[in-house]
Amino acid sequence: MSEPATHDARAAQRLAWARAALQQPDAGLERASTDAGLRSYWRTLGATPSRIVMDAPPGQEDVRPWLRIRDLLEAGGVRVPQVLARDVDVGFLLLEDLGGPTLAQVIDAGNADAHMAAAIAQLVRLQSIPLPADIPVFGEALLQRDASLFEEWFVRRHLGLELDCGDAERLQLAQRRLMDNLLAQPRVPVHRDYMPRNLMPIEDGPAVLDFQDLVLGPIGYDPVSLLRDAFLSWPEARVEGWLRHYHARAAAAGLPVPVLDVFLRDADWCGVQRHLKILGIFARLHHRDGKPRYLADAPRFFAYLDAVVPKYRELDPLRELLERTLKPAFAKMAAA
Repeated sequence: MSEPATHDARAAQRLAWARAALQQPDAGLERASTDAGLRSYWRTLGATPSRIVMDAPPGQEDVRPWLRIRDLLEAGGVRVPQVLARDVDVGFLLLEDLGGPTLAQVIDAGNADAHMAAAIAQLVRLQSIPLPADIPVFGEALLQRDASLFEEWFVRRHLGLELDCGDAERLQLAQRRLMDNLLAQPRVPVHRDYMPRNLMPIEDGPAVLDFQDLVLGPIGYDPVSLLRDAFLSWPEARVEGWLRHYHARAAAAGLPVPVLDVFLRDADWCGVQRHLKILGIFARLHHRDGKPRYLADAPRFFAYLDAVVPKYRELDPLRELLERTLKPAFAKMAAA
C-alpha cells in the first residue's frame, strides 16, 4: 500500500475508533498538536466535553510504556491526563482534553511566581515517587549520547567546524567534568523535559505531559529544565530565587537534596549539560528534519552559558572553547 493510502486508511481507522469510544457516530477529529514524534494527537469535534485521541501507530510507537509511566505518576499524586478508553494493540487512546494553552503560553512576569510555585510543588511530588527497578538510569550511556549530539550536530554540522587538538581536548574535558557531576548527584525520578511547554495550567495542576522518557537521574536536572527553559528566559536573580524555593520544598519533602550551595552548583552544571545537548538537538532538527525554527533560540543558550560557565573555574576549558572558537563562529554565521 502506498504512503498516502496508508495515511488515509489510518485516518479512517482513527475516526471510526474515536466514534465508537465516544459512542457518538457523528463525531469528527481535528489535529490538536504537532511535533510529538511518531505519535499524533487529535481533538474531537461535536462531542461534549471534547476529548483527545492519541494515535501511536503499531510498528512505529508503542503506547504501553507511556501508559506505564502515566499510571506510575498518577499513583504518586502527580496530575497527568486521564485515560478514558484504550486499545493498545491498535495504538489508540482516548484522553481527557486538558485545554489549549500550555504553561509556556500563559506565564508572564506578573503571574510567574504563582505558576512556578505550582510547577515546583508538582515536581517535588514526581521526584518523591519510588521507581521500579527496571526504570532506566540517566547514566553514562545517556550522558555520552547527549554529549555527542552537541559535537556532531551543532559544532560540526551547523557551525561547520572541525575542532583542532586543543579545542577538542577542551570540549572533552568539560563534557567529562559535567558528566561526573551529574553522575555524582543524588538520584530521583527525572522527567528530562520538565518545562513550561509540557505543563498544562489547570486548576488541580499543572498537569504533566510528555513524561514517557522518565529515568532515574540527578536531582538538579528537572528544576533547572523548568527555570532555564529552552524557549523562555527569566532574570538570573529570579531564577535563583525559584531554585531556593525548590530546595526548601524538596528538603521539607525528604528528598535527598544536598545543602543549598552544593545544590545551586549542581543545578548550574545540569543546566550547562542540558543547554549543550539542546543546541545539538535543535541543529539536528534543522539539518536532518527540516525544522529550522528551533535554532532561532540558539542565542538564548549562549546567554545561559555566558551567565553560568564563568562562575566555575572547573569549566574554564568550556569557557575558553566558547570564547576562542564557538561564539566567533556562531556570530560569523549569524552575520552572513
